[in-house]
Amino acid sequence: MRPQMLKSLITPTDPVPAGRLGRVHFAGIGGAGMSGIARIMLARGIVVSGSDAMPSALLDDLSAHGARVHIPDNPELAEATRRGMRVIHRAAALASVMAGRRVTAVAGTHGKTTTTSMLTTVLRACGADPGYVIGGVLNETGLGAEDGAGLDFVAEADESDGSFLLLTPDVAVITNVEADHLDNYQSLAEIEEAFVTFGSRVSSLVLTCADDPGAAAVAARLEPVGPQRVRRYGESSGADYRLGDVRSQGLAVSCSVSAGRSPFGEISAQLTVHVPGRHNALNATAAFAAAVELGFAPPRVAAALAAYRGARRRMELKGEADGVRVFDSYAHHPTELAADLRAARDIVNASGRVIAIFQPHLYSRTRIFAGDFGTALGLADEAVVLDVYAAREDPEPGVTGGLVADAVPGGRAWFLPDRAQAAPLIARIAEPGDVVLTMGAGDVTALGPQLVEAIRRRHE
Repeated sequence: MRPQMLKSLITPTDPVPAGRLGRVHFAGIGGAGMSGIARIMLARGIVVSGSDAMPSALLDDLSAHGARVHIPDNPELAEATRRGMRVIHRAAALASVMAGRRVTAVAGTHGKTTTTSMLTTVLRACGADPGYVIGGVLNETGLGAEDGAGLDFVAEADESDGSFLLLTPDVAVITNVEADHLDNYQSLAEIEEAFVTFGSRVSSLVLTCADDPGAAAVAARLEPVGPQRVRRYGESSGADYRLGDVRSQGLAVSCSVSAGRSPFGEISAQLTVHVPGRHNALNATAAFAAAVELGFAPPRVAAALAAYRGARRRMELKGEADGVRVFDSYAHHPTELAADLRAARDIVNASGRVIAIFQPHLYSRTRIFAGDFGTALGLADEAVVLDVYAAREDPEPGVTGGLVADAVPGGRAWFLPDRAQAAPLIARIAEPGDVVLTMGAGDVTALGPQLVEAIRRRHE
Protein backbone atom coordinates (compact mmCIF):
# COMPACT_ATOMS: atom_id res chain seq x y z
CA MET A 1 0.00 0.00 0.00
CA ARG A 2 1.56 3.28 -1.05
CA PRO A 3 1.86 6.15 1.46
CA GLN A 4 -0.61 8.28 -0.50
CA MET A 5 -3.14 5.45 -0.22
CA LEU A 6 -2.60 5.25 3.53
CA LYS A 7 -3.15 8.99 3.86
CA SER A 8 -6.73 8.46 2.76
CA LEU A 9 -7.23 6.18 5.80
CA ILE A 10 -6.15 8.83 8.29
CA THR A 11 -8.98 10.56 10.10
CA PRO A 12 -8.91 13.17 12.89
CA THR A 13 -10.62 10.77 15.27
CA ASP A 14 -8.71 8.96 18.00
CA PRO A 15 -7.75 5.30 17.44
CA VAL A 16 -10.26 2.69 18.54
CA PRO A 17 -9.17 1.56 22.04
CA ALA A 18 -8.01 -2.04 21.92
CA GLY A 19 -10.64 -3.08 24.45
CA ARG A 20 -13.43 -2.09 22.05
CA LEU A 21 -12.14 -4.11 19.12
CA GLY A 22 -13.74 -7.36 20.29
CA ARG A 23 -12.20 -10.59 19.03
CA VAL A 24 -9.15 -9.81 16.88
CA HIS A 25 -7.70 -11.98 14.14
CA PHE A 26 -4.18 -11.26 12.83
CA ALA A 27 -3.20 -12.13 9.27
CA GLY A 28 0.57 -12.57 9.47
CA ILE A 29 0.59 -12.91 13.26
CA GLY A 30 4.13 -14.32 13.26
CA GLY A 31 5.76 -11.06 12.15
CA ALA A 32 7.87 -9.09 14.61
CA GLY A 33 5.43 -6.18 14.78
CA MET A 34 2.22 -8.18 14.55
CA SER A 35 3.22 -10.67 17.23
CA GLY A 36 4.03 -7.85 19.64
CA ILE A 37 0.63 -6.23 19.23
CA ALA A 38 -1.05 -9.65 19.59
CA ARG A 39 0.89 -10.30 22.81
CA ILE A 40 -0.33 -7.02 24.33
CA MET A 41 -3.94 -7.72 23.36
CA LEU A 42 -3.69 -11.20 24.92
CA ALA A 43 -2.36 -9.62 28.11
CA ARG A 44 -5.45 -7.39 28.18
CA GLY A 45 -7.78 -10.37 27.93
CA ILE A 46 -8.76 -9.86 24.30
CA VAL A 47 -9.57 -13.01 22.32
CA VAL A 48 -6.85 -13.36 19.68
CA SER A 49 -6.49 -15.68 16.73
CA GLY A 50 -4.15 -15.51 13.80
CA SER A 51 -2.46 -17.11 10.85
CA ASP A 52 0.90 -17.12 9.21
CA ALA A 53 2.56 -18.81 6.29
CA MET A 54 5.15 -20.71 8.35
CA PRO A 55 5.48 -22.09 11.87
CA SER A 56 7.88 -20.28 14.23
CA ALA A 57 8.88 -19.92 17.86
CA LEU A 58 6.86 -16.69 18.02
CA LEU A 59 3.72 -18.57 16.99
CA ASP A 60 4.40 -21.24 19.62
CA ASP A 61 4.78 -18.52 22.26
CA LEU A 62 1.52 -16.82 21.26
CA SER A 63 -0.29 -20.16 21.34
CA ALA A 64 1.07 -20.77 24.83
CA HIS A 65 -0.45 -17.46 25.90
CA GLY A 66 -3.89 -18.36 24.57
CA ALA A 67 -3.95 -17.30 20.92
CA ARG A 68 -5.51 -19.66 18.36
CA VAL A 69 -2.96 -19.86 15.57
CA HIS A 70 -2.91 -21.78 12.32
CA ILE A 71 -0.76 -21.96 9.19
CA PRO A 72 -2.72 -21.12 5.99
CA ASP A 73 -2.31 -19.52 2.58
CA ASN A 74 -4.23 -16.50 3.95
CA PRO A 75 -7.73 -17.16 2.57
CA GLU A 76 -9.27 -15.56 5.66
CA LEU A 77 -8.31 -12.06 4.57
CA ALA A 78 -10.20 -12.44 1.32
CA GLU A 79 -13.15 -13.97 3.16
CA ALA A 80 -13.20 -11.17 5.74
CA THR A 81 -13.29 -8.61 2.95
CA ARG A 82 -16.09 -10.53 1.18
CA ARG A 83 -18.17 -10.52 4.38
CA GLY A 84 -17.65 -6.80 4.92
CA MET A 85 -15.82 -7.31 8.21
CA ARG A 86 -13.62 -4.56 9.58
CA VAL A 87 -10.03 -5.08 8.35
CA ILE A 88 -7.42 -2.76 9.79
CA HIS A 89 -3.72 -2.31 9.06
CA ARG A 90 -1.09 -3.44 11.55
CA ALA A 91 -0.26 0.22 12.32
CA ALA A 92 -3.90 0.91 13.15
CA ALA A 93 -3.85 -2.03 15.56
CA LEU A 94 -0.68 -0.62 17.09
CA ALA A 95 -2.36 2.77 17.48
CA SER A 96 -5.27 1.08 19.24
CA VAL A 97 -3.11 -0.54 21.92
CA MET A 98 -1.26 2.76 22.50
CA ALA A 99 -4.41 4.85 22.94
CA GLY A 100 -4.41 6.79 26.21
CA ARG A 101 -0.65 6.46 26.79
CA ARG A 102 2.21 8.93 26.34
CA VAL A 103 3.65 7.55 23.12
CA THR A 104 7.21 7.84 21.85
CA ALA A 105 7.60 6.49 18.32
CA VAL A 106 11.01 5.78 16.82
CA ALA A 107 11.22 6.08 13.04
CA GLY A 108 14.03 6.12 10.48
CA THR A 109 15.59 4.13 7.68
CA HIS A 110 18.15 2.57 10.04
CA GLY A 111 18.54 2.14 13.78
CA LYS A 112 14.85 1.96 14.70
CA THR A 113 14.98 -1.34 16.55
CA THR A 114 18.19 -0.56 18.43
CA THR A 115 17.07 2.94 19.46
CA THR A 116 13.61 1.68 20.48
CA SER A 117 15.27 -1.10 22.49
CA MET A 118 17.65 1.33 24.20
CA LEU A 119 14.86 3.74 25.13
CA THR A 120 12.71 0.88 26.41
CA THR A 121 15.59 -0.38 28.56
CA VAL A 122 16.09 3.12 29.97
CA LEU A 123 12.43 3.63 30.89
CA ARG A 124 12.25 0.18 32.47
CA ALA A 125 15.38 0.86 34.53
CA CYS A 126 13.96 4.24 35.60
CA GLY A 127 10.87 2.51 36.99
CA ALA A 128 8.43 3.76 34.35
CA ASP A 129 7.13 0.26 33.50
CA PRO A 130 6.51 1.24 29.86
CA GLY A 131 4.57 -0.60 27.25
CA TYR A 132 6.63 -1.29 24.14
CA VAL A 133 6.48 -2.84 20.70
CA ILE A 134 9.84 -3.45 19.04
CA GLY A 135 10.55 -4.91 15.61
CA GLY A 136 12.89 -7.38 17.25
CA VAL A 137 13.48 -9.11 20.58
CA LEU A 138 14.96 -7.25 23.52
CA ASN A 139 17.71 -9.37 25.10
CA GLU A 140 16.87 -8.01 28.55
CA THR A 141 13.33 -9.44 28.54
CA GLY A 142 13.41 -12.01 25.75
CA LEU A 143 10.32 -10.29 24.34
CA GLY A 144 9.48 -7.91 21.52
CA ALA A 145 6.48 -6.37 23.29
CA GLU A 146 4.88 -5.90 26.70
CA ASP A 147 1.88 -3.88 27.78
CA GLY A 148 3.40 -2.34 30.90
CA ALA A 149 1.39 -0.51 33.53
CA GLY A 150 3.01 2.91 33.26
CA LEU A 151 2.11 6.07 31.41
CA ASP A 152 4.73 5.64 28.68
CA PHE A 153 4.57 3.51 25.57
CA VAL A 154 7.54 3.13 23.20
CA ALA A 155 6.99 1.87 19.66
CA GLU A 156 8.99 1.29 16.53
CA ALA A 157 7.32 3.16 13.67
CA ASP A 158 7.56 1.44 10.30
CA GLU A 159 7.98 3.67 7.26
CA SER A 160 8.37 0.83 4.75
CA ASP A 161 4.79 1.05 3.43
CA GLY A 162 3.90 4.45 4.86
CA SER A 163 1.89 2.91 7.67
CA PHE A 164 3.58 5.09 10.28
CA LEU A 165 1.27 7.81 8.98
CA LEU A 166 -1.50 6.11 10.96
CA LEU A 167 0.24 6.95 14.24
CA THR A 168 -0.15 10.15 16.29
CA PRO A 169 2.65 9.99 18.87
CA ASP A 170 3.43 12.57 21.53
CA VAL A 171 7.17 12.31 20.88
CA ALA A 172 8.99 11.03 17.80
CA VAL A 173 12.61 10.17 17.09
CA ILE A 174 13.77 10.25 13.45
CA THR A 175 17.15 8.55 13.25
CA ASN A 176 17.81 9.07 9.53
CA VAL A 177 16.03 9.28 6.18
CA GLU A 178 17.50 7.50 3.15
CA ALA A 179 16.30 5.88 -0.04
CA ASP A 180 14.86 2.44 0.70
CA HIS A 181 11.67 0.49 0.10
CA LEU A 182 11.60 1.78 -3.46
CA ASP A 183 9.04 -0.91 -4.25
CA ASN A 184 6.59 1.31 -2.32
CA TYR A 185 8.06 4.78 -2.82
CA GLN A 186 8.89 6.46 -6.11
CA SER A 187 11.90 8.45 -4.89
CA LEU A 188 13.84 9.79 -1.92
CA ALA A 189 11.78 12.97 -2.20
CA GLU A 190 8.60 10.96 -1.65
CA ILE A 191 10.18 9.24 1.36
CA GLU A 192 11.15 12.61 2.88
CA GLU A 193 7.60 13.85 2.28
CA ALA A 194 6.26 10.86 4.20
CA PHE A 195 8.56 11.62 7.13
CA VAL A 196 7.47 15.26 7.11
CA THR A 197 3.84 14.11 7.25
CA PHE A 198 4.71 11.72 10.07
CA GLY A 199 6.47 14.49 11.99
CA SER A 200 3.53 16.84 11.53
CA ARG A 201 1.31 14.31 13.34
CA VAL A 202 3.48 14.47 16.48
CA SER A 203 1.91 16.55 19.24
CA SER A 204 4.88 17.50 21.42
CA LEU A 205 8.47 16.87 20.29
CA VAL A 206 10.33 15.62 17.21
CA LEU A 207 13.93 14.61 17.88
CA THR A 208 16.03 14.27 14.71
CA CYS A 209 19.62 13.38 13.86
CA ALA A 210 21.53 16.53 12.91
CA ASP A 211 24.23 14.50 11.14
CA ASP A 212 21.93 12.84 8.62
CA PRO A 213 21.05 14.95 5.56
CA GLY A 214 17.61 13.39 5.13
CA ALA A 215 16.63 13.81 8.78
CA ALA A 216 18.02 17.35 8.76
CA ALA A 217 15.90 18.19 5.71
CA VAL A 218 12.80 16.86 7.44
CA ALA A 219 13.58 18.85 10.59
CA ALA A 220 14.05 22.04 8.57
CA ARG A 221 10.61 21.62 7.04
CA LEU A 222 8.92 20.82 10.35
CA GLU A 223 10.46 23.58 12.47
CA PRO A 224 8.64 26.60 10.98
CA VAL A 225 5.17 25.04 11.06
CA GLY A 226 4.78 23.60 14.60
CA PRO A 227 3.06 22.93 16.91
CA GLN A 228 5.65 20.32 17.85
CA ARG A 229 9.11 21.36 19.00
CA VAL A 230 12.08 20.14 16.98
CA ARG A 231 15.31 19.19 18.76
CA ARG A 232 18.42 17.68 17.20
CA TYR A 233 21.13 15.29 18.33
CA GLY A 234 24.47 14.38 16.76
CA GLU A 235 28.08 15.44 16.34
CA SER A 236 27.16 18.48 14.24
CA SER A 237 27.66 21.91 15.80
CA GLY A 238 23.94 22.67 15.45
CA ALA A 239 22.88 19.70 17.58
CA ASP A 240 20.94 20.42 20.77
CA TYR A 241 22.26 17.17 22.26
CA ARG A 242 25.84 17.04 21.02
CA LEU A 243 28.00 13.96 21.27
CA GLY A 244 31.76 13.79 21.05
CA ASP A 245 34.82 11.72 21.92
CA VAL A 246 33.28 8.61 20.34
CA ARG A 247 35.27 5.47 21.08
CA SER A 248 34.26 2.08 19.72
CA GLN A 249 36.34 -0.80 20.97
CA GLY A 250 35.42 -4.45 21.23
CA LEU A 251 31.78 -4.98 22.09
CA ALA A 252 31.15 -1.49 23.49
CA VAL A 253 31.05 2.13 22.40
CA SER A 254 31.29 5.25 24.53
CA CYS A 255 30.81 8.98 23.99
CA SER A 256 30.17 12.23 25.81
CA VAL A 257 26.86 14.09 25.44
CA SER A 258 26.13 17.69 26.35
CA ALA A 259 23.12 19.94 26.02
CA GLY A 260 22.91 23.67 26.66
CA ARG A 261 19.26 23.42 27.58
CA SER A 262 17.02 20.56 28.58
CA PRO A 263 14.23 19.95 31.11
CA PHE A 264 17.10 19.74 33.64
CA GLY A 265 18.94 22.83 32.41
CA GLU A 266 22.48 22.55 31.07
CA ILE A 267 23.64 18.94 31.24
CA SER A 268 26.59 16.73 30.35
CA ALA A 269 26.96 12.97 30.58
CA GLN A 270 29.27 10.14 29.66
CA LEU A 271 27.52 7.27 27.88
CA THR A 272 28.70 3.69 27.44
CA VAL A 273 26.63 1.00 25.77
CA HIS A 274 27.68 -2.61 25.37
CA VAL A 275 27.05 -2.90 21.65
CA PRO A 276 29.73 -2.22 19.03
CA GLY A 277 30.03 0.49 16.40
CA ARG A 278 30.14 4.29 16.17
CA HIS A 279 26.60 4.29 14.81
CA ASN A 280 25.41 2.96 18.16
CA ALA A 281 26.82 6.07 19.86
CA LEU A 282 24.26 8.03 17.81
CA ASN A 283 21.50 5.56 18.71
CA ALA A 284 22.41 5.83 22.40
CA THR A 285 22.40 9.63 22.21
CA ALA A 286 18.95 9.54 20.61
CA ALA A 287 17.64 7.34 23.43
CA PHE A 288 19.35 9.52 26.05
CA ALA A 289 17.89 12.73 24.60
CA ALA A 290 14.41 11.27 24.27
CA ALA A 291 14.41 9.99 27.87
CA VAL A 292 15.68 13.32 29.23
CA GLU A 293 13.05 15.23 27.25
CA LEU A 294 10.43 12.90 28.72
CA GLY A 295 11.56 14.02 32.18
CA PHE A 296 13.91 11.27 33.32
CA ALA A 297 17.04 12.44 35.16
CA PRO A 298 20.23 12.35 33.05
CA PRO A 299 22.36 10.35 35.56
CA ARG A 300 19.73 7.62 35.79
CA VAL A 301 19.38 7.54 32.00
CA ALA A 302 23.13 7.20 31.49
CA ALA A 303 23.32 4.40 34.08
CA ALA A 304 20.43 2.59 32.42
CA LEU A 305 22.11 2.76 29.01
CA ALA A 306 25.21 1.16 30.52
CA ALA A 307 23.01 -1.83 31.40
CA TYR A 308 21.71 -2.24 27.83
CA ARG A 309 22.67 -5.59 26.33
CA GLY A 310 21.26 -5.35 22.84
CA ALA A 311 18.49 -6.87 20.77
CA ARG A 312 18.49 -10.09 18.85
CA ARG A 313 19.75 -9.97 15.27
CA ARG A 314 21.54 -6.66 15.97
CA MET A 315 25.20 -7.72 16.03
CA GLU A 316 24.11 -10.69 18.12
CA LEU A 317 26.82 -13.15 19.12
CA LYS A 318 25.65 -16.59 17.99
CA GLY A 319 28.63 -18.53 19.29
CA GLU A 320 32.37 -19.15 19.19
CA ALA A 321 34.46 -22.12 18.12
CA ASP A 322 38.18 -22.59 17.57
CA GLY A 323 38.81 -18.90 18.22
CA VAL A 324 36.27 -17.77 15.60
CA ARG A 325 33.29 -15.69 16.73
CA VAL A 326 30.06 -15.70 14.73
CA PHE A 327 27.68 -12.72 14.87
CA ASP A 328 24.31 -12.14 13.23
CA SER A 329 22.87 -8.87 11.93
CA TYR A 330 19.55 -7.82 10.42
CA ALA A 331 21.40 -5.38 8.12
CA HIS A 332 19.75 -5.35 4.68
CA HIS A 333 20.56 -1.88 3.29
CA PRO A 334 24.02 -0.78 2.10
CA THR A 335 24.35 1.81 4.87
CA GLU A 336 23.53 -0.82 7.48
CA LEU A 337 26.01 -3.29 6.03
CA ALA A 338 28.76 -0.68 6.09
CA ALA A 339 28.01 0.33 9.69
CA ASP A 340 28.00 -3.25 10.96
CA LEU A 341 31.14 -4.20 9.06
CA ARG A 342 32.95 -1.23 10.59
CA ALA A 343 31.67 -2.37 13.98
CA ALA A 344 32.98 -5.87 13.25
CA ARG A 345 36.36 -4.32 12.50
CA ASP A 346 36.33 -2.87 16.03
CA ILE A 347 35.67 -6.35 17.43
CA VAL A 348 38.47 -8.36 15.79
CA ASN A 349 41.93 -8.44 17.27
CA ALA A 350 44.95 -7.07 15.42
CA SER A 351 45.49 -10.20 13.34
CA GLY A 352 41.85 -11.16 12.85
CA ARG A 353 39.77 -10.77 9.70
CA VAL A 354 36.15 -9.87 9.05
CA ILE A 355 34.26 -12.42 6.96
CA ALA A 356 30.81 -11.29 5.77
CA ILE A 357 27.98 -13.58 4.66
CA PHE A 358 25.22 -11.51 3.08
CA GLN A 359 21.78 -12.62 1.92
CA PRO A 360 20.15 -9.91 -0.25
CA HIS A 361 16.51 -9.21 0.67
CA LEU A 362 13.97 -8.54 -2.11
CA TYR A 363 14.66 -8.60 -5.84
CA SER A 364 13.84 -4.93 -6.26
CA ARG A 365 16.26 -3.87 -3.50
CA THR A 366 18.97 -6.14 -4.94
CA ARG A 367 18.54 -4.66 -8.41
CA ILE A 368 18.55 -1.07 -7.19
CA PHE A 369 21.39 -1.32 -4.68
CA ALA A 370 23.62 -4.11 -6.07
CA GLY A 371 26.55 -1.77 -6.64
CA ASP A 372 26.19 -0.14 -3.21
CA PHE A 373 25.95 -3.55 -1.54
CA GLY A 374 29.16 -4.58 -3.27
CA THR A 375 30.94 -1.42 -2.13
CA ALA A 376 29.81 -2.00 1.46
CA LEU A 377 30.95 -5.63 1.40
CA GLY A 378 34.35 -4.37 0.26
CA LEU A 379 34.87 -3.36 3.91
CA ALA A 380 35.15 -7.07 4.77
CA ASP A 381 38.31 -9.10 4.21
CA GLU A 382 36.26 -11.91 2.68
CA ALA A 383 32.66 -11.79 1.45
CA VAL A 384 30.14 -14.51 0.71
CA VAL A 385 26.91 -13.61 -1.06
CA LEU A 386 23.89 -15.92 -0.98
CA ASP A 387 20.96 -15.78 -3.37
CA VAL A 388 18.08 -13.35 -2.92
CA TYR A 389 15.53 -13.90 -0.18
CA ALA A 390 12.33 -13.27 -2.11
CA ALA A 391 9.99 -12.33 0.77
CA ARG A 392 6.93 -10.70 -0.79
CA GLU A 393 8.22 -10.41 -4.37
CA ASP A 394 8.28 -12.61 -7.43
CA PRO A 395 11.69 -13.34 -9.01
CA GLU A 396 13.05 -10.87 -11.54
CA PRO A 397 14.94 -12.31 -14.52
CA GLY A 398 18.67 -11.82 -14.12
CA VAL A 399 18.47 -10.52 -10.55
CA THR A 400 20.45 -12.81 -8.24
CA GLY A 401 22.97 -12.48 -5.48
CA GLY A 402 25.56 -12.75 -8.21
CA LEU A 403 24.95 -9.08 -9.05
CA VAL A 404 26.14 -8.16 -5.58
CA ALA A 405 29.09 -10.56 -5.57
CA ASP A 406 30.28 -9.17 -8.91
CA ALA A 407 30.19 -5.65 -7.46
CA VAL A 408 32.54 -6.41 -4.56
CA PRO A 409 35.87 -4.68 -5.28
CA GLY A 410 38.81 -6.86 -6.23
CA GLY A 411 36.73 -9.95 -6.90
CA ARG A 412 36.88 -10.84 -3.17
CA ALA A 413 33.48 -12.50 -3.00
CA TRP A 414 32.02 -15.95 -3.41
CA PHE A 415 28.51 -16.27 -4.80
CA LEU A 416 26.80 -19.32 -3.32
CA PRO A 417 23.36 -19.94 -4.83
CA ASP A 418 23.12 -23.00 -2.56
CA ARG A 419 23.50 -21.71 0.97
CA ALA A 420 24.24 -25.24 2.19
CA GLN A 421 27.73 -24.59 0.83
CA ALA A 422 28.29 -21.72 3.26
CA ALA A 423 29.14 -23.70 6.40
CA PRO A 424 31.76 -25.93 4.71
CA LEU A 425 33.34 -22.87 3.08
CA ILE A 426 33.55 -20.93 6.34
CA ALA A 427 34.93 -23.97 8.17
CA ARG A 428 37.69 -24.06 5.54
CA ILE A 429 38.67 -20.38 5.45
CA ALA A 430 37.96 -18.98 8.94
CA GLU A 431 40.98 -18.74 11.22
CA PRO A 432 41.35 -18.14 14.97
CA GLY A 433 40.79 -14.44 15.70
CA ASP A 434 38.39 -13.95 12.80
CA VAL A 435 34.86 -12.60 13.10
CA VAL A 436 32.16 -14.05 10.83
CA LEU A 437 29.08 -11.88 10.36
CA THR A 438 25.84 -13.13 8.79
CA MET A 439 23.71 -10.29 7.44
CA GLY A 440 20.26 -9.93 5.94
CA ALA A 441 16.57 -9.64 6.74
CA GLY A 442 15.75 -13.17 5.55
CA ASP A 443 16.50 -16.60 6.96
CA VAL A 444 20.28 -16.18 6.86
CA THR A 445 20.04 -15.89 10.64
CA ALA A 446 19.62 -19.68 10.79
CA LEU A 447 23.17 -20.10 9.47
CA GLY A 448 24.83 -18.86 12.66
CA PRO A 449 24.61 -22.07 14.73
CA GLN A 450 25.48 -24.14 11.65
CA LEU A 451 28.64 -22.12 11.11
CA VAL A 452 29.69 -22.48 14.74
CA GLU A 453 29.16 -26.23 14.61
CA ALA A 454 31.01 -26.61 11.29
CA ILE A 455 34.01 -24.69 12.65
CA ARG A 456 33.97 -26.71 15.88
CA ARG A 457 34.00 -30.02 14.02
CA ARG A 458 36.57 -29.20 11.36
CA HIS A 459 39.46 -30.79 13.22
CA GLU A 460 37.60 -34.01 14.02
